[in-house]
Amino acid sequence: MSKFLNKIINGDCLNELKKIPDKSFDLVFADPPYNMQIGETLTRPDASKVNGVDDKWDQFNSFKHYDDFCKTWLIECKRILKENGSIWVIGSYHNIFRLGYHLQNLNYWLLNDVIWRKNNPMPNFRGTRFTNAHETLIWASKNKKSKYTFNYQSLKCLNDDLQMRSDWMLPICNGKERLKKSNGKKVHSTQKPEALLHRIILATTNKGDTIFDPFLGTGTTAVVAKKLGRNYCGIERDEKYFKAIQDRISKTKIIADNYLDTLENNKSKPRVPFGSLVELGILKPGTTLFDPKKKINAKIMADGSIKYKESEGSIHKVAAKIMGAESFNGWTYWHCDINGSTVVIDSLRQKFISERQI
Repeated sequence: MSKFLNKIINGDCLNELKKIPDKSFDLVFADPPYNMQIGETLTRPDASKVNGVDDKWDQFNSFKHYDDFCKTWLIECKRILKENGSIWVIGSYHNIFRLGYHLQNLNYWLLNDVIWRKNNPMPNFRGTRFTNAHETLIWASKNKKSKYTFNYQSLKCLNDDLQMRSDWMLPICNGKERLKKSNGKKVHSTQKPEALLHRIILATTNKGDTIFDPFLGTGTTAVVAKKLGRNYCGIERDEKYFKAIQDRISKTKIIADNYLDTLENNKSKPRVPFGSLVELGILKPGTTLFDPKKKINAKIMADGSIKYKESEGSIHKVAAKIMGAESFNGWTYWHCDINGSTVVIDSLRQKFISERQI
């Protein structure tokens, strides 16, 4: 198994999967071809072409062809999952119902379906259907008896001190994160945002766990796994994507081990409400927060909690303990350094909120 740890494989997943030993991985994340069945060129009202998913890897001869393909890789993924492992599969209305059907027929145990609601989706230019503003993820354990990982407290930290819901508002991959060619065109048509994988990996694995992705694409799963101190393995058959993954992983740095701890379940610990800023990279794990007088320093952890000496928890609870108060507004108490300037973190929150509404 050691030869597969922190490795990426250039090859066909149906062939390469067979080479992996049984019960090797704690988690599988699969972003398979969606079989979107696009039969004609999509255009905007101004007649410009829409860069939709028309790649050859997404084209199948029939539903039976697609079903046979999916059953084959799902069977292999179940084989390489540890007994207490789990799997995430993502899709659109074109394929997610077929994937769910196969998962149940193969005796995976469905735990949740999660709606990834995009706050910046591509519009429906023709006005003939609803704007397709979400994708669906299915989370399932290997079987009904699996004691799967679920970091409940850490997920509450990422969701404003509330239980994490099954509808997630996250942006699509864009900006500097989107890999582009020298001509400015996207390297991959369906690159997933790191924020999505950050949440999934924090939620359903622990530090040091092993994560497998059979359709690695541009390597988002491997990149986020590496950052979060997990081991990864993935398969990608397209050589140009494979080269992009190699370059991307080589530039990826692991978050310092001191900031990879997550809150333990079943303990009454405070939760963090500014997890979205950490997920999206606005505030990075290891960043120093300080009080208005710069006498007290705290560090941000990967799950959005903060640590000050022996205290850990949300920005509000740690600030309250320092101030000797029952409660305190951490948004206005904590500050950070941005490009040499001291800013209150509430300003980052307000900027984040305003950008989400654009």
